[in-house]
Amino acid sequence: MMGAYVIGILVMLISVYVQWRLKSKFEEYSQVGLSNGMSGREIAEKMLRDSGIYDVRVVSVEGQLTDHYNPEDKTVNLSPDVFHGRSVSAAAVASHECGHAVQHATAYKWLQFRSKMVPFLSISSRYMQWVILGGILLLNTTPLPLTIGVALFAITTLFTFITLPVEYDASNIALAWIQQNRVVNEREYVMAADALKWAARTYLVAAIGSLATLLYYVSILMGRRD
Repeated sequence: MMGAYVIGILVMLISVYVQWRLKSKFEEYSQVGLSNGMSGREIAEKMLRDSGIYDVRVVSVEGQLTDHYNPEDKTVNLSPDVFHGRSVSAAAVASHECGHAVQHATAYKWLQFRSKMVPFLSISSRYMQWVILGGILLLNTTPLPLTIGVALFAITTLFTFITLPVEYDASNIALAWIQQNRVVNEREYVMAADALKWAARTYLVAAIGSLATLLYYVSILMGRRD
C-alpha cells in the first residue's frame, strides 16, 4: 500500500514538472515569429487543403491551450493565441490539430477506436468515483461495488493509453507537413518539434498516472479478498 502512495506522489510531481515545461516552452516559442508570417488559421486552412480536406472548418474558441479537433462537427478549434498568432507555437498547435483531421479523413484506426469509447466514458465518468467511494466504504460487506468501480476505471485507463498513439501520430503528421511544405525554416522546425514533444509527454504522464491509480484501487480490492 505504501508503494502505491509513493508511486502516486512521484507521478504527480512528474506531471507538475511536465505541465510547467510545456507552458514555458509554448510561452517561449510564442515569442518567435514565423519567417513566412502566416497565422495559425492560415496554416490550418492550408494544411487541410493540401491534405484534400474541404469539409472541415477552422474556428476560434475561447481559452488558453483549449485547441482541439472535433470529429462530430468537423471543426479545428484554435484558441485566440493560436488562431491569430504568427509564431512557432501557433504553427505547431494548428498543424497538430489538423493532424487529427487528417486521421479522421483517413480513418486512422486508433482515432476511430477512441471515438467509439467517448460516449461510454462520458456516462461512466459521472458515476465512477461515487461507485469507487461506495465500494471502498462497503468493502467489508461486499466487494461487488468496488469491483464494478475498478472495471470502470480500467476502461478509463485504457482510453488514456489509446490516446497516446493518436496524439503522437498527429504530431508526426504535423511535423512532416510543415517541413515538406516549408512552412517553417530549420530553426523553427526544431522549436515546433520540441513544443509538440512536451505536449505529447503530458498525455504520457496522464496515462501512467491513471495506471498507477488503477493499481492502487486493485490493491485495495485484492487486500479485501486476501
